Amino acid sequence: MKVRTRFAPSPTGFMHIGNLRTALYSYLFAKHNGGDFILRIEDTDEKRFVEGAVELIYRTLKASGITPDEGPGIGGDCGPYIQSERKDIYNEYAKKLIELGGAYYCFCSKERLESLTDGAGNHKYDKHCLKLTKEEVAEKLAAGEPYVIRQNIPLSGMTEYEDMVYGKIAVDCADLEDNILIKSDGMPTYNFANVIDDHLMGITHVTRGSEYLSSTPKYNLIYKAFGWEPPKYIHLPAIMKDASHKLSKRYGDANFEDFIAKGYLPEAIVNYIALLGWSPKDDSEKMTMEELIERFSVDGISKSGSIFDEPKMKWLNGLYVHELSLEKFHEYALPWYEKSAVAGKYDYKKWDELLISRVDIFSEIPEKVAFIADFKEYDVGMYYHKKLKADPQNALVAVRAAEEALEGMDDFTHDSLNEAFAAAAEKAGIKKGLLLWSVRIAVTGAAVTPGGATEMADILGKEESLRRLKFSEELLEKAICNA
Repeated sequence: MKVRTRFAPSPTGFMHIGNLRTALYSYLFAKHNGGDFILRIEDTDEKRFVEGAVELIYRTLKASGITPDEGPGIGGDCGPYIQSERKDIYNEYAKKLIELGGAYYCFCSKERLESLTDGAGNHKYDKHCLKLTKEEVAEKLAAGEPYVIRQNIPLSGMTEYEDMVYGKIAVDCADLEDNILIKSDGMPTYNFANVIDDHLMGITHVTRGSEYLSSTPKYNLIYKAFGWEPPKYIHLPAIMKDASHKLSKRYGDANFEDFIAKGYLPEAIVNYIALLGWSPKDDSEKMTMEELIERFSVDGISKSGSIFDEPKMKWLNGLYVHELSLEKFHEYALPWYEKSAVAGKYDYKKWDELLISRVDIFSEIPEKVAFIADFKEYDVGMYYHKKLKADPQNALVAVRAAEEALEGMDDFTHDSLNEAFAAAAEKAGIKKGLLLWSVRIAVTGAAVTPGGATEMADILGKEESLRRLKFSEELLEKAICNA
């Protein structure tokens, strides 16, 4: 039998990292086993529907490199793939389930349902409407009384299944409630629609979060009532915010597009998410989608939760960034240059060569280049360097020598600057390292920069470099006189 997996998100907000991991594992399992991956939109919860969320799902999967074989806008033999367009199918199967004894009509009022509480204040339906005769049900339906359709769960006995990650799961039927399958508006609940759709779409393996471990037996009772073979289940461990709290879509944690907006690369996010609860046998960390597909196996999935470690994802993202071509790096970096202090002032491509090995996420760029525009009076104590035997006094010699060399330059390039600084140091009788150290500080006013004196002067250009050298010369002279 060909493997068929599915991702069935509800369009109720952004694409949470947990949702994306479910989609990824479903996709990896299908592709590793030569199967198909199906996208299905579960939009039956009309109250929680968020405008634009469906498009966000499509956009996120595309950006992540997760390509469905079937789904909305793609086609396939099992459509429609949007649940709100399958209402008649669910009602048809709900009536069949009633005939089979696996469900029943419930006409109870809201007031009666609210009165059904135990001593602890918990609500549990008491199967009141299961006692209605066929004639009584027919009369109520004919009279137009509002109703829901509930699942008829046995009062006793165990229901169990074998999960591919957690092993045998058994639940006492006495602990389960007759949940609603079809709501009063005729729309199905998740409990019912996912079973019908998974069967009709030939889903062989269902991947979802471990929070569904205890509710899966309810779904299997529906399969059993219809005489259908249930799919195999792959339940995934929770993704934790910290040791005590799960990442939560409800509280705005870990939004895929937020990470993209922070300057992460989609392939790095996907790579990191793959490692949240799964590890390959060779303990690799940086893997392409093709490598993930090749190495993915259920026996690598952990039973315990994984803490979402953004610094680790940032490190992994840096590995991807550092391997980019300069052209591709520039493409990603350009929007961040435009948001920075260097916007419109310097040749961005000169920055690319300096930053590509120094940036882990692209949102670091504005901070890393901010110093170049924030040139003002600074602490001359930065000129001290024990190894170079540098201090403000000999730094002044170096700055004057560099200033003289630059004034006579016509060809102002990286190579010519390097030659000019070497010649200036020799002429002044000082070490080249001392001159370069002093000039870098003199033209930037910063202790740490992404490049040295040659790179900084090249970016600034002749006129601005000379202006800054003169400024620093005066600053050093003043400091030496006041010492």
